[in-house]
Amino acid sequence: MWLGPEEVLVANALWVTERANPFFVLQRRRGHGKGGGLTGLLVGTLDVVLDSSARVAPYRILHQTQDSQVYWTVACGSSRKEITKHWEWLENNLLQTLSIFDNEEDITTFVKGKIHGIIAEENKNLQPQGDEDPGKFKEAELKMRKQFGMPEGEKLVNYYSCSYWKGRVPRQGWLYLTVNHLCFYSFLLGKEVSLVVQWVDVTRLEKNATLLFPESIRVDTRDQELFFSMFLSIGETFKLMEQLANLAMRQLLDSEGFLEDKALPRPRRPHRNISALKRDLDARAKNECYRAAFRLPRDERLDGHTSCTLWTPFNKLHIPGQMFISNNYICFASKEEDACHLIIPLREVTIVEKADSSSVLPSPLSISTKSKMTFLFANLKDRDFLVQRISDFLQKTPSKQPGGGMGERKASVAEPAPESSSAPQEALEQPASPTSALSGRQSSCAQEAPTASQGLLKLFQRNTSVEVLGAKGAKEKMKEESWNIHFFEYGRGMCMYRTARTRELVLKGIPESLRGELWLLFSGAWNEMMTHPGYYAELVEKSTGRYSLATEEIERDLHRSMPEHPAFQNELGIAALRRVLTAYAFRNPTIGYCQAMNIVTSVLLLYGSEEEAFWLLVALCERMLPDYYNTRVVGALVDQGIFEELTRDLLPQLSEKMRELGVISSISLSWFLTLFLSVMPFESAVVIVDCFFYEGIKVILQVALAVLDANVEQLLGCSDEGEAMTVLGRYLDNVVNKQSVSPPIPHLHALLTSGDDPPAEVDIFELLKVSYEKFSSLRADDLEQMRFKQRLKVIQSLEDTAKRSVVRAIPGDIGFSIEELEDLYMVFKAKHLASQYWGSSRMAAARRDPSLPYLEQYRIDASQFRELFASLTPWACGSHTPVLAGRLFRLLDENKDSLINFKEFVTGMSGMYHGDLTEKLKVLYKLHLPPALSPEEAESALEATHYFTEDSSSEASPLASDLDLFLPWEAQEALQQEEREGAGNEEVQEKGGEEKGTSPPDYRHYLRMWAKEKEAQKETIKDLPKMSQEQFIELCKTLYNMFSEDALEQELYHAIATVASLLLQIGEVGKKFSARAGRTPRDGASGGEHEAAAEGQEPPAPQPRQEPAREPQPPAAGDPQARAGGDTHPGKVPQESQLVGEGGSGEGQGSPSQLLSDDETKDDMSMSSYSVVSSGSLPCEDLADDTVLVGAEDGSPAAPARCGGAVDTDWCISFEQILASILTESVLVNFFEKRADIGLKVKDQKKVERQFSTSSDHEQPGLSG
Repeated sequence: MWLGPEEVLVANALWVTERANPFFVLQRRRGHGKGGGLTGLLVGTLDVVLDSSARVAPYRILHQTQDSQVYWTVACGSSRKEITKHWEWLENNLLQTLSIFDNEEDITTFVKGKIHGIIAEENKNLQPQGDEDPGKFKEAELKMRKQFGMPEGEKLVNYYSCSYWKGRVPRQGWLYLTVNHLCFYSFLLGKEVSLVVQWVDVTRLEKNATLLFPESIRVDTRDQELFFSMFLSIGETFKLMEQLANLAMRQLLDSEGFLEDKALPRPRRPHRNISALKRDLDARAKNECYRAAFRLPRDERLDGHTSCTLWTPFNKLHIPGQMFISNNYICFASKEEDACHLIIPLREVTIVEKADSSSVLPSPLSISTKSKMTFLFANLKDRDFLVQRISDFLQKTPSKQPGGGMGERKASVAEPAPESSSAPQEALEQPASPTSALSGRQSSCAQEAPTASQGLLKLFQRNTSVEVLGAKGAKEKMKEESWNIHFFEYGRGMCMYRTARTRELVLKGIPESLRGELWLLFSGAWNEMMTHPGYYAELVEKSTGRYSLATEEIERDLHRSMPEHPAFQNELGIAALRRVLTAYAFRNPTIGYCQAMNIVTSVLLLYGSEEEAFWLLVALCERMLPDYYNTRVVGALVDQGIFEELTRDLLPQLSEKMRELGVISSISLSWFLTLFLSVMPFESAVVIVDCFFYEGIKVILQVALAVLDANVEQLLGCSDEGEAMTVLGRYLDNVVNKQSVSPPIPHLHALLTSGDDPPAEVDIFELLKVSYEKFSSLRADDLEQMRFKQRLKVIQSLEDTAKRSVVRAIPGDIGFSIEELEDLYMVFKAKHLASQYWGSSRMAAARRDPSLPYLEQYRIDASQFRELFASLTPWACGSHTPVLAGRLFRLLDENKDSLINFKEFVTGMSGMYHGDLTEKLKVLYKLHLPPALSPEEAESALEATHYFTEDSSSEASPLASDLDLFLPWEAQEALQQEEREGAGNEEVQEKGGEEKGTSPPDYRHYLRMWAKEKEAQKETIKDLPKMSQEQFIELCKTLYNMFSEDALEQELYHAIATVASLLLQIGEVGKKFSARAGRTPRDGASGGEHEAAAEGQEPPAPQPRQEPAREPQPPAAGDPQARAGGDTHPGKVPQESQLVGEGGSGEGQGSPSQLLSDDETKDDMSMSSYSVVSSGSLPCEDLADDTVLVGAEDGSPAAPARCGGAVDTDWCISFEQILASILTESVLVNFFEKRADIGLKVKDQKKVERQFSTSSDHEQPGLSG
């Protein structure tokens, strides 16, 4: 590539000059290419260790002038081809011009200007990249692509100098982290190490320090452990590796979620030598942390953060912390974790102003909200800029009354309102707190339903007064009073100061009257509800009456949702639950509905209206419990893994016993998925839900550990899983909430407590207290780290399960061993994933649906199959291989969706590798019949050869395929005819049913198919349809190409020439018999047609041939079929439809019956004798013109009649005839009987999986481990 000219003082150090002229020098790096000796080794080592750019560019061109000692680099190249192109351009375009100049300085200035101009011209054609990806980084990316053979689509994220430990020896080199791969390259004194690991294969990734390996990063895959150390910044490297591995896991879990989020913010001042991708990933990580910390909607983007102090009026202090600003929120987090958290939605902000600075309060900023609260921030570093950003965001915030500047206020003043433009009077009344909303908001989905405006609990417990409840009621009243005092001091609604005091109150239990409001605030669901008015009602309207698998499952589970609660013993509660669950399934079809969602949602409905319950469910499923409720409950399995790890660390004496009993996997799923609601009495579990909405998943883990801790002794004495489950079940059933004002609801698990000595009751608040005292060391960021580690394990074990299931689904008669099938599966899956990396991601993502059966999850298209076929087939056919691959793909793609699954793929491979000569030939034979022979390939023959009578078109075909949409009439009819020929063929019959039928077949069809499957009938060779001349010619081409790469090439050519000549003559003889049958006169019923069809031939038409508009070529005299070859559809016969006459021996000189030349008369090296079968998939007519054919008699009267090539319509051959002929040639028999090992092919395929660089002129380096 052209380079911006830079000075080089020592031009010949480490470089060898290969070409020179008065103005330019072309040089090669020492040690590159052949030879190089010790100097080459040293140079190569220096290049790697010092990260010299020479590893990218082993060639360069320098500009020089005669008297100057300074050289200028103008171009570099990774291959000789590339650098030669640049050299020739310079010689042709610049040499003559430069000789005109007198002054050497002018020459140099001109050359530099010209090179800069070329670079600018090249860059103009590229997408404008701003200041992204500066030169140094581009260079590293080029090096990575060349070194590891990666295609253009593979983007480098960052690269680091480090050591890879091979045994006990560290190898210094460079670690390249790309979007889909981890690559390492080292070259030290002749020893080369090259590693490539796909992120989707990583099963473990951790940072650790041992005696053997100083602070290092460990990367495990299924079959190797890798250690990297001596990083300059190990923390940054590890964090980036985590992010990339996480992306890969997301891709395995959910293709759609994997598609990159394009709306990532760009930093204002990009750093040099950092790729745009690295910045995007950093931004993504910061966004995720920000959203998780403040429970913000998923589309919120962090704009920036700055350190500052916040004045807290409740304790009269300036608390240090960080202010975060995004497009819809201003948030604050104190340095001390519990000191203070604050979330200010911009829709609530009325005034932002800069107050006067003082020594006590430097750079203060005051923010006022509609709820009459004012927040005072100080010690802001860049206050003016900050105010400008907030002002910009405020102007974009949906608002009914945009305010202008007021006096000395520098920020914009706005009265933001809901996004919908339908209710202007609400602009100033929009509630900041959910309580004020409850009275005013009505969901339009079912406005007559009481659940639209209030929770079910209020509807079913109206008459209970505090007096009736006694002590419990007084306690509840005190709780309410405590919260009211808290609201007075700390504010109410979204803008409340959240402190350690807030947590204390939550732990003491939220009063029932405030539960719905506080759940909405702490979960962040309130924000989404405010910014999406009317969304739920709209969803309910759209989803009502819609039927899907999710709605069916919902209906099944509705009456199992808290059946013990009176609210769900009538249609009111059930209908509300149905609407919420159906609306969510409609909003998020990837989750749809999962068991346990009904239990959680029914509790949400008790404390909030339908719309509130819906948004709480959204917060749960999409933010607070990620991936919990998908088809494979991955999130719950991940947290189960964390629970096991915590048990090992915090309860070591119990951990081993629990693993022996296998209890953790049984208990934790129900505990986590339903937040203890299904295993504890309702009034106790709901207290845990209070804490969960405030603190997140750590509360669930703490309580789970506390439950185990309380039962250690009993669990250690258990002998089996059932006993342990009983112990835990009885304990949880007796966790009571003595403060609950609700009437006790009988718990279904209470049956377990029957026995001689029921366990002592446990107070839920006591259990929570213990869990915080003993296990409160869990921190949110540590849990995220553990989640990442467990996610690798869980997803990889799910992938292994999928692999085993798929391999088990392959029938035993397929011939491959389990190991071979597993290897093939990995190659197949890698091909599917590659299409997501580098192919059209949208399409590939659409193909992967984790909810499908394992066998259908990974599928590949024709182009991917062609690549796999080329590297795995034992039948290499040179340039003809892609054609053969295309045919096999069409044969395997039974449902015609242009994708094949693993079972179909293995079936195709097995046909080539296993079975005897007959089986292999059968596969090859089928590849040259429809549907394998594509319409395009067959079209030339069909147009040239098939003639039909009118009554054939009126007969309804059972096989109306998708091809009918674009095939010409003749081709459709021909295909129908082909199908009729193969009526006995089981495979064709199967395809003729549901997949291709234009009208749905009746139940008898399915019964027949089922019966056939049960019988497992083997297809016999008699079932195969006969082959036409065009198809036979294609078969000969394939065989010729197949033999061209064999050691016994010439013997095979002789053999196949003999066999083909013999078969052509057999076909001619057969044609004479069928011709007599074809001439029988027919009335309407055309009995002869069926007879001819049974012989595998097309029925001749009785009308004479009249087509003057086309090629006016008279039929040859004496041709018995000339009169019978007419066409009842004038205008349809293509130009090639000429019949070749018979005379003498019945073989005209141009007849395709003389397909191959006499091999004794030609030199073995001459290819012209085989030009018909060696020309790929060219139409037969084109080939026949320049082919000398065998067996022609000089006196044949047909010779002058033939102007263009033609294919004989009546000629046909059966599989038995081909098989019998091939058996006469031992060399052919040996070729097909030869065993091939697919294991070696799979190993080679894994090596070259990445080696398909899009720039073909790159020299591929030889990679050695």
